[in-house]
Amino acid sequence: MGFKTNLPRWILKGHKDWVLAVSWCPNGTLLASGDKRGRLLMWNPKNGKQRWHLQAHKKWITDISWEPMHRNRLCNRLVTASKDGVLKIFNSINRQSSSLSGHTDTVNCVRWGGEGFIYSAGRDRTIRVWDADKKTCVRLLKGHAHWVNHIGLSTDYVLRCGPFDRYGKRPATEADAVAAAQERFDEARGVRGELLVSASDDLTLMLWNPTQSDKPVARMTGHQKLVNHVCFSPDGRTIASASFDKSVRLWDGLTGKYMHTFRGHVGNVYQVAWSADSRLLVSSSQDSTLKIWSVAKRKRLLELPGHADEVYGVDWAPDSHSVVSGGKDRMVRIWNR
Repeated sequence: MGFKTNLPRWILKGHKDWVLAVSWCPNGTLLASGDKRGRLLMWNPKNGKQRWHLQAHKKWITDISWEPMHRNRLCNRLVTASKDGVLKIFNSINRQSSSLSGHTDTVNCVRWGGEGFIYSAGRDRTIRVWDADKKTCVRLLKGHAHWVNHIGLSTDYVLRCGPFDRYGKRPATEADAVAAAQERFDEARGVRGELLVSASDDLTLMLWNPTQSDKPVARMTGHQKLVNHVCFSPDGRTIASASFDKSVRLWDGLTGKYMHTFRGHVGNVYQVAWSADSRLLVSSSQDSTLKIWSVAKRKRLLELPGHADEVYGVDWAPDSHSVVSGGKDRMVRIWNR
């Protein structure tokens, strides 16, 4: 994979401007990337070669999400969000597309959920729930007083991993892989359904049951500045939020009740990510550091210095063994446990 040498396996060339979004398809056979010019490129990760490219949007692409494998065994549909206010569903095989229009400003974040709905959030202060097949907006979630920066689903982890377990293994046959993905989703959804949490510039978060009601389950207050990023733990029990008030907060994943605040960063906290076992949390910050937090012990375990400038993005590998970070110093760093 190139990890041991700190060198990339492939360098994918084709974008003519900043790459703002990348996303693997659920079975790992394709990689999609979107840039500041609104171009969408499709890649074969096995050889690093470009499959195709097209002009997807009039303005830059802000986010990309694939249809979950248990709903589409071909893994050939994805949705893109853009600054032009439009969502587009693409077929990765024939490149045909359809549009979802309704937002009146930039769409910041999009998720293709496991129950057949697409969720989108934007600067028009709304979250929209779309029927992915009928391509209609079935519910409009209002309540935030400012931009909605980010949304997360209680099922995000299992949808992202599909049929793969935490060690990267999957069933041998396609039918068994789809069945495994369905089983994992059903377990994550449980009796409560697919919950959604939203983070906003209005300093609050909101917890929703978006397929059941347009009213929030809870309004979560406490952050002193805008909330930039939010995500559910893999087990769905806890929500973590990152804010420009230099803190990370924990909330109950079912009720939205406040649980704890992690303090230690001396700059804006940009993102958070969970380990696969839901026991640890990593945060990235303007202060050029990453911090590892123990959820059970309610304390900081490690500080990871090394970046020379602000750390914008962070993610924890599905197998929990590595953390990846990237930032203003133009470096991507991989940290092994």
